[in-house]
Order: sequence, then structure tokens, then C-alpha cells
Amino acid sequence: MPDVVIYIKPFCPYCADAKALLKKKGTAFTEIDVARDRTAFQTMVQRSGGRTTVPQVFIGEKHIGGCDDTYALDARGALDPLLKG
Repeated sequence: MPDVVIYIKPFCPYCADAKALLKKKGTAFTEIDVARDRTAFQTMVQRSGGRTTVPQVFIGEKHIGGCDDTYALDARGALDPLLKG
């Protein structure tokens, strides 16, 4: 299984929704809080191609996008295969 990383900020409802979907899928993931960590924020922006909003989800090295992108990928049936590697 590939590593899953989600960049978040506290109290972000979209972050909570994206994490809930990943938990529902039984996926272990690493959360990186970018609210007070400028270096982590810059890393997120660079990895995501310039996106500055949270959440930003990565499966392995693949950038999935934000909450809506993650749910859309799941709706198309394309999330599970990525999570399984």
C-alpha cells in the first residue's frame, strides 16, 4: 500500500471530511498540519503545483487534490485502486 499524506489545518471542515473518507476506506495516513509550520506549507504548495488550500491529499507521490477531488475520485471508483497500489 502506498503512503497517504494529507496536509491539513485544525478546525477545517473539508479536512475533516477528507480524513473521514480515508478512515472509512480503512486507510492509514499521515497528517501534516500547515497552520503554524511555514516550511510544511511551502512543501505542500510545491508538491501540489501551487495550491494553497487545505486539505491536499497525496497517495504515494500522486497528488489527488482537495476534499472534493478525493470524493469525486471515489465516486468514479478510482480511489480504491490507488489506495491499494
